Formats: sequence, structure tokens, C-alpha cells
Amino acid sequence: MPATVAMLRRLVADGELAAVGGTAFALTPALRESYASGDTEELEYAAMLDAARASLRLLAAELETDEKAQARRAVVSADLEGVQLRPDLDAAVVKLAGPVPLLRVAAVHLDLEAAEPAVRAAAAVIDAADLGDEDAEFTLGDAEDHELAWYAPQELPFLLELL
Repeated sequence: MPATVAMLRRLVADGELAAVGGTAFALTPALRESYASGDTEELEYAAMLDAARASLRLLAAELETDEKAQARRAVVSADLEGVQLRPDLDAAVVKLAGPVPLLRVAAVHLDLEAAEPAVRAAAAVIDAADLGDEDAEFTLGDAEDHELAWYAPQELPFLLELL
């Protein structure tokens, strides 16, 4: 599920997190079919990268209202049942039935501080990149070159306290 630091704070405070529009990303049959090869872990990673790109869109909206928002992509990984496949939107897109309880979160992936300048720049041009602007795609690539760090759900309150 794509997220932002502000959304991670809500996850800790409320004990659950609702995906924006109920939209998330998963290893779906359509995603599996779109790759010639790759094991489950590689395909789950591809879905996570799609969620990280969606996180940039969420961050762009956040930065419009709060330019001091932390510019870090975030992805919440959860083990869920009952998601609705949405291959009409993209191979990895699913619709969630409702909010994700913190107890179902398997991991949180978050950019490190060093990624913030590249992520902030990418958030500013994400729409242009979606429309095929080559310079914007290059800027987006700079952000995507940063690997997301992995955190266990029980680490999240301490991580957020340190940010």
C-alpha cells in the first residue's frame, strides 16, 4: 500500500490505515503473466516498486499543502485476504475491502534521509513523467535509484520518533 510519513503516523496512532481510494498493489495473476520470468519474491518486489511510485503521487499532493512534509516514499506491506483485482487499472493494482489493521502489517518500507532531495524532486514531476516527459522520467529515476529500507511493524513507532 503506498503511503507517506504522515500516513505512517496515522497508522501508529489509529492502529489501522486506509489506502487512498482503497488502492494498493500486489502480486496478482496479471502481474505474474506480464513477466517472462521471476520468482515470487522478484514479482512481489515489482509490485512494491509500483506502490513506491504511487507513494510519490501521494507525497506530491501532501507537499502542495505542506512544503515541509517529509519527502520519503513509504510502502506498507500487509498480508490480506479478499482484495479485488483491478487489471483494468494496471497489472498489480488491487482494491482493498477496508482499512488495514496494524496487526496485519508485515513490513514497512521507507526511504532513508539521503533520498529526500531526489524524492522531493521526483514528486514535483511525477505527473509530467506519467505523460512521457523524458526529463521528468530522468528525475523520477534518480529517486527510484534509492532502495527503500525495510522495517518490522514493531519498529515503526521508534522509527517515526527518530524522524
